[in-house]
Amino acid sequence: MPNEPITVTTAYHVAPGRDSEFRSWAMAVLGAAARVPGYLGGGVLAPGDTGAEWHVIHRFDSAYSTAAWEESAARTQLVSYGDQLARETGHRRIRGLSAWFEGPPESAPPAPPRPPPKWKLWFVNMGAVFPPVLVFNLTVIPYLGGLNALVRTLILCLSVTAIVTWVLMPRLQRFLKKWLYPPLQALRGRHKRRTA
Repeated sequence: MPNEPITVTTAYHVAPGRDSEFRSWAMAVLGAAARVPGYLGGGVLAPGDTGAEWHVIHRFDSAYSTAAWEESAARTQLVSYGDQLARETGHRRIRGLSAWFEGPPESAPPAPPRPPPKWKLWFVNMGAVFPPVLVFNLTVIPYLGGLNALVRTLILCLSVTAIVTWVLMPRLQRFLKKWLYPPLQALRGRHKRRTA
């Protein structure tokens, strides 16, 4: 349907240190596109992080006005200058109004990492619980001999649980994370290699 509105989004990777020049160039592109009959508006989306992609967005009332802009001499001239500032990394064209209400299509979110096997969790829990229980039994319990067994056990549980929760378990999990979650570490390694 040639009369449906069309949204054109172009992504760019800007050369280091040329962000302000690219912004001026993108605004000039929007100004030139605004002179095409059927232009509905547009904008420039700057990235939040250094080195991330910029997006230049145009909206036209039909395929005819989109083609008029894309085949214009003004656009050709601007694009040739823009090639010195940035590299185009993507181009997307969407028909209709759905583009304004739907987010960009994203790949399926990665599956959460699988929990470690039960025997690994048992090993980590024993490594976190056994030392404070042993130390508490050797140093504190002899001084609490006159207390009721219920009170002694409550003091032991409260103390050991606090030490395990806030001191030992976070350190053990950090120290053993590659052993507990090897597939996650492999994925991170692949991601680092790909981005390098």
